[in-house]
Amino acid sequence: MAKPKKKKEIVHLVCTESGEKNYTIRKKTGTAKLELSKYCPRLRKHTIHKEKKK
Repeated sequence: MAKPKKKKEIVHLVCTESGEKNYTIRKKTGTAKLELSKYCPRLRKHTIHKEKKK
């Protein structure tokens, strides 16, 4: 019998300064929230992006 696959959820990364959804990622369910330094095209610089569910 095969193991059931764990589902992944779709998550948006939202810029903390401009509030725009710039990136979409798929991650495993049940993991900690992400907080990454990514490029924000509106502000034209790297800012902190936090995870926000759909």
